[in-house]
Amino acid sequence: MRIGLQIPNFTYPGAPELRATLKDIVQTADSAGFYSLWVMDHFFQISFVGPAHLDMLEGYTTLGYFAGLTQKVKLGTLVTGVIYRYPGILIKTATTLDVLSGGRVYLGIGAGWFEQEAKGLGVPFPSLKERFELLEEALQVAHQMWSPENNGPYQGKHLQLAETLCVPAPISQPHPPIMIGGQGEKKTLKLVAQYGDACNLFIQLGKDTLRQKLDILKQHCEALGRPYEQIEKTALGSVMPGTSPADTIKELTELAQLGFQHVIYSFPDVYEIKRLETFARTVIPAVAEL
Repeated sequence: MRIGLQIPNFTYPGAPELRATLKDIVQTADSAGFYSLWVMDHFFQISFVGPAHLDMLEGYTTLGYFAGLTQKVKLGTLVTGVIYRYPGILIKTATTLDVLSGGRVYLGIGAGWFEQEAKGLGVPFPSLKERFELLEEALQVAHQMWSPENNGPYQGKHLQLAETLCVPAPISQPHPPIMIGGQGEKKTLKLVAQYGDACNLFIQLGKDTLRQKLDILKQHCEALGRPYEQIEKTALGSVMPGTSPADTIKELTELAQLGFQHVIYSFPDVYEIKRLETFARTVIPAVAEL
């Protein structure tokens, strides 16, 4: 079982210097044994975390800062909405981060959903149907740009690329793993089976629903002739203040029994460095062999 850390909130008590606070958090995560480190790719804060006007950093700039501060931890957005960047530019951005981090990048991508944010910043927000069409084409572009013979045209319904040149190639082989965010059973999980290397589900769905989602993912893999075992099963949750290590270990054990291999947690008090260190010391080694 791998344990990741998501940082969705950048507004901390006492308004400390954000740059220095993040340096402490990410270097602690890197040295303490967290496997991965994630930020949301949003420009306004999302309602699940707080009001839109709270601090929010652009994802790939932030990950570039993290890459320079760390040595081992994997890096990714959880996840980039396909509407925010031209897909060819997005793949080049993720490739650059992979090269400069020494091969430590996930490409996190999804259909996008935050209409207020898009309209607020003047980003087109097409229908859900079109966003999923764009997502599938972006995934095809990613595979083409990351293929050994990548310099060729791509002609899709929405995307037309005259050249898919991507030099230097990513260090991660055969390419940075693609995590497709979302839990939709008909479209999203089918895209995971066809194009993805990792899914991401919400722990709060509960064991029965999570089992159902994984069963459906497996069915999509079987229909496409894709080995289900090739998909990394990841889940996202939170560790609230006061949660005991024993309770977290119990939760992780149950998730491992369902088939999850990588669990990503956010901590509302992530700025409390000692709590991160305690979690890493008591929980990460205890679940490493699950």
